[in-house]
Amino acid sequence: MHKNVLFLYYLVFYTNVYSKKGISMLDNPNVALNFHWKSLLKQVRIEGKILKVTDKEADDYFDSRHEESRIGAWASKQSSELKNRKILEENIFYYKEKFKNKKITRPPYWTGYRVEPDLIEFWQDMSFRLHDRLEYRKINKKWISKKLFP
Repeated sequence: MHKNVLFLYYLVFYTNVYSKKGISMLDNPNVALNFHWKSLLKQVRIEGKILKVTDKEADDYFDSRHEESRIGAWASKQSSELKNRKILEENIFYYKEKFKNKKITRPPYWTGYRVEPDLIEFWQDMSFRLHDRLEYRKINKKWISKKLFP
């Protein structure tokens, strides 16, 4: 008998805490992630709760990013309205000058979040919209799987 085994501890992503998603997560720590691969005709949906990563984890990841990406974290007011691209370009220039010959530190409003999943659904596109769906749900620290109707 084939037994499905699922090994997943958590997913991590990084963002500006004042972005649209950052503010939404302050109100509600329950999140959903969706990964759709159109060319493969597959999708994975993950639901869970978020926890902030440690400052050290956020610093380490920030330091691993390309210099332009680190400057971008300072220059962008993520998700805010940008009336003119020139404003962003001026911000980039300002922060490049500010950090010239200095370490580009992580902005205090930029951090990471760990998603601890409690539901994962695998979806496979099938003919006539009769898709194959497999759900894993964590119940009492164990993953229980079941097939779903399309």
